[in-house]
Amino acid sequence: MITHIFREYDIRGVADRDLPDSTVFSIGRAFGEVLSAGRATTRLAIGRDCRLSSPRLFEALTDGLRKSGCDLLDIGVGPTPALYFAVHHLGTDGGVMITGSHNDGPENGFKMMRGKASFFGKDIQDLRARVAAGTFGPEKTGKLEIVDVHGAYVDHARKHFDFRGKPLPFVLDAGNGAGGPLALAAMRAVGLEPDPLFCEMDGSFPNHHPDPTVPKNLDTLIARVRATGARVGLALDGDADRLGAVDANGDIVWGDRLLILFARAVLAKNPGAAILGEVKCSQTLYDDIAKHGGRPIVWKTGHSLIKTKMKEEKALLAGEMSGHLFFADRYFGFDDAVYASLRLLEILAADSRSIGEMLADVPTTYSTPEIRVDCPDAIKFDVVARVTAKYKAESRSVLDIDGARVTFGTPESPAWGLVRASNTGPILVMRFEAASESDLARIRADVEAAVAAERRLLAS
Repeated sequence: MITHIFREYDIRGVADRDLPDSTVFSIGRAFGEVLSAGRATTRLAIGRDCRLSSPRLFEALTDGLRKSGCDLLDIGVGPTPALYFAVHHLGTDGGVMITGSHNDGPENGFKMMRGKASFFGKDIQDLRARVAAGTFGPEKTGKLEIVDVHGAYVDHARKHFDFRGKPLPFVLDAGNGAGGPLALAAMRAVGLEPDPLFCEMDGSFPNHHPDPTVPKNLDTLIARVRATGARVGLALDGDADRLGAVDANGDIVWGDRLLILFARAVLAKNPGAAILGEVKCSQTLYDDIAKHGGRPIVWKTGHSLIKTKMKEEKALLAGEMSGHLFFADRYFGFDDAVYASLRLLEILAADSRSIGEMLADVPTTYSTPEIRVDCPDAIKFDVVARVTAKYKAESRSVLDIDGARVTFGTPESPAWGLVRASNTGPILVMRFEAASESDLARIRADVEAAVAAERRLLAS
């Protein structure tokens, strides 16, 4: 059995290589038995994205789930947030989304829920052990029912947003992913007229890779925004749980700056609310939350980890640099790029200023995007541990909840560098921020040299 497909937040691999029918069937049997333990009946919602491998994976997975005794509610083809919504709306005992998220077309996998909570970490590793053992209970015959939740999703949007009489030109780039049709339906239902770009589902992703965190994937969106005079351009990833944005000038608005806009709006009506960011977010985000009366919390990267921490802290909002944005204010607390788009458009409809003008009072800093460095899975966590120890030995302040976020500057001139091991691939992720370009270059060189040295040592 291929073990690397069982990751921290989900199960994922190259579908035709790593996810044969037999493995997928066993995953269904194992997950179904875990969720149905102690229950007379177990109802699960099942969704799938538009990737070319999704129909095959759906057949194998649902076969395994039904033979474990689960009754299934098939919500059809659409984005991951529709599956999350279905679990809440239908009150199921959990759910599975078949999706490759923002990854290449040949990749696919499963995002799972136990009740309304994420199924991740140790739960996934325990599931891996069950699949490897291959010993399951007697076969049963669960039911399969087709259920439309997209209409209910659109109705929910209609009840909570109204843009009629508020002209708001914007471009929506769905990247030919699973979110395009539902996003257009929800936006039009609330009185918006998006300028659609690649909103037809096509699992071969013929126009660009469906990941809005990579700047080149936004080139066409930026050009359309500039050509049409739109106030904002919105980009969805392959399963529409990540939101990318560009302002009226075509400049990319990264996730932490979007979170500043959202945090200010939430705090204006909920003084003192807890708001989460993750370790890659700018220090200006946390300072701005505090400045506007909120309780900033720095937390680990990863949608499952963030949703869990939000519940613990009763936070109303959370977000990641990658564009995962979570609203527990007026919503269910899961990451939904379509809903986040409507919240951003709501802010713009109420304020004639551009996004840049709204954020003009945020202190200027110099930062890098996410920098990804290949590093074997076998040593990536050890590299981070040794870099952490190095900077602690130098008496630097190190936040080590998820990798090492090392403080280099002062309160008057903040600077930090981050290195963390990705939970989804053989990669080290780094990011840097400083008050000047020279400081940025200095701390980046320092951390990159430390990482390279430890990587060489451990690889030898």
